[in-house]
Amino acid sequence: MAERACFLLHLRPELVPEYLRVHADVWPEVLDALTRTGWRNYSLFLRAEDGLVVGYCETDDFAATTAAMAAEDVSARWEATMSRFFLPAPAGAGGDRPREQLVEYFHLD
Repeated sequence: MAERACFLLHLRPELVPEYLRVHADVWPEVLDALTRTGWRNYSLFLRAEDGLVVGYCETDDFAATTAAMAAEDVSARWEATMSRFFLPAPAGAGGDRPREQLVEYFHLD
């Protein structure tokens, strides 16, 4: 059974146009790695005025899929180029990743 994962990212609002330009041409190696590590039906949604990004994907195990992607060489290179687009994590948020996973509490097929 597929796990549905939803997460938030927080962009620097002044960098949203550039962030969108970068995502218009995602590196093919990143796309291959996402597929290889189990990201399926992956979408990103944006509220441009404040830089809120909502991500959604389906995978067999989001924690394992995320860890597998983090182990890919291309992931470290991509994240290094993308890190400047994100607001820093709030104090006490724990961890250095800007991704904030949400809890699914209702689903209708």
